Amino acid sequence: MITSDRPLVFRPMTIEDLPLIVELERAIYPQPWSEGIFIDELGRHDRVYVVVEAADEIIGFGGLMLIEDDAHVTTLAVRPKARHHGLGTKLMLQLIHAGLERGSRNLTLEVRSTNIGAQRLYEKFDMTVVGIRKHYYRDDDAVIMWVTDIDRPEYAERLREIAVSAEETA
Repeated sequence: MITSDRPLVFRPMTIEDLPLIVELERAIYPQPWSEGIFIDELGRHDRVYVVVEAADEIIGFGGLMLIEDDAHVTTLAVRPKARHHGLGTKLMLQLIHAGLERGSRNLTLEVRSTNIGAQRLYEKFDMTVVGIRKHYYRDDDAVIMWVTDIDRPEYAERLREIAVSAEETA
């Protein structure tokens, strides 16, 4: 699926992608978003959605909601058979850069309290736990994570380090 002779392609999500996106949502999440939710999200000017392809197959996607100077990661998914190649990290880099291009200064998200792997990924981006949303998911609490001042030179250097590390693990 992921080979060095077929480069990864990151691009904006389109309506045409939604059948595959919804299929991936259903395979990964116990409470998947519907096609209608994605259609609504793609129609908003304050949202950014990207997909990553390998060999012309969508293997992951991520989304970002922009509110004033905050960027809120709304979703991040990687096909199970494509995991452990740094794709989650690369998708996060894409989303953060998109947020920065649109004036974001802070980054936030909610993640399942039981999803320790995702929490470790977000910690790599210096995100820290600031609270818990009880019963945010029907069957789980959400951990609220933030990182501030992502527009500072020190954070740009952190992003460069993460990008280099992600390329080395690919």
